[in-house]
Amino acid sequence: MGLTARIRTRDGWAVSHAVVTVTDMTGTQVLRAEADHEGAVRDTTELAPGAYTVIVTAVGYAPAASSAIVTASGRAEAGTVTLARQGGTELPPPGPWTIDPAHSSVAAVAQHLGISSVRGRFTEFGGTIEIAPDDVTKSRVEAVIRAGSIDTGNGMRDGHLKSADFLDVERYPEITFRSTALTAAGSDRWTVGGELTMHGVVRPVDLDLAYLGTGADPWGGTRAAFRAVTELRREDFAMNYNQVLQAGIAAIGTTLKVELDIQAVQGDSLPAA
Repeated sequence: MGLTARIRTRDGWAVSHAVVTVTDMTGTQVLRAEADHEGAVRDTTELAPGAYTVIVTAVGYAPAASSAIVTASGRAEAGTVTLARQGGTELPPPGPWTIDPAHSSVAAVAQHLGISSVRGRFTEFGGTIEIAPDDVTKSRVEAVIRAGSIDTGNGMRDGHLKSADFLDVERYPEITFRSTALTAAGSDRWTVGGELTMHGVVRPVDLDLAYLGTGADPWGGTRAAFRAVTELRREDFAMNYNQVLQAGIAAIGTTLKVELDIQAVQGDSLPAA
């Protein structure tokens, strides 16, 4: 066997679309091989003894180069080659991921009386993430939230939020988000642009996203974790209700801070319970 190598991301995932090129000391290409679905290269071309340069490339990743010495056996073992995302940014391995509501949270914080905050969360939601294999900026996110699942810990307040003054859940039972763009904003940080539909109004919204990493779970699956935040103005979604106190202070703030803590399971569906 002439060349063996394993191509991996920084967190150990296979780069299945990597290409390995071997050149001799004159810069002449002597071998070109593609990694398989496990990120492995196993090429049987016998190489003449000597020193070579091994260059590994993959769309969306920075190239990596290393030296290799071929012995009299005609074999070159490049070992494990680690590729970093172009620009230093990282995301999970390509393919479908499914949001796990049981281990995720969708919360919103509003100012109350100008001096404190009221926190609420949605208890029913779901969604999918598709990490594009070749051009990561073409990755997609879609999510649906049941508006009537709002929970602030106070039944009377929840009832008011579900009414026509706010979410109007009878007419608009779902809140949806569909991404339209993904832009790197730093190492492990991204801006997710998309369209948020709420209260019958569609508005562009940018999520500030942090990718927190991946790991195995106790059920034999693989999970990825994300945290995202954004700020919404209620008036942008035709929710103009408010009560102004005698001091001129609004009872409820005009903006909402949205905080998302998301776990996604690799694959196009959640594992059976």
